[in-house]
Amino acid sequence: MTDENRDPLEKRAASLRRMAPGLIADIQLYPTASGGKQMVARPGWGCPCIVSQHEPLSGYDGWPVLREPLQPGEKRAEVPFVFLSPEGAEAMRQAGHFYLWEGRFIGEATVLS
Repeated sequence: MTDENRDPLEKRAASLRRMAPGLIADIQLYPTASGGKQMVARPGWGCPCIVSQHEPLSGYDGWPVLREPLQPGEKRAEVPFVFLSPEGAEAMRQAGHFYLWEGRFIGEATVLS
């Protein structure tokens, strides 16, 4: 398959794997029945990362560097995260724990390094 015909998520996943991660975290997606994602998180997927569930909500765009799809309800250890800005990684690192957002909280992460 030529590069221009590749799935955009596949292209993004390949780019993310070449980038230096801003942090490493253990992550969990909430089960769909508990308000989590309806669909699998494929490599290349990203979402806003938010340090608190209290309003006003403020976050940073982040991408877990997934090598395999992550199912709703699944936990994954030692996942690298890439952020658009160094400030995003630093805010999550300082908080030590953050939440994944897609119009609602769909998961959470605990920073390891």
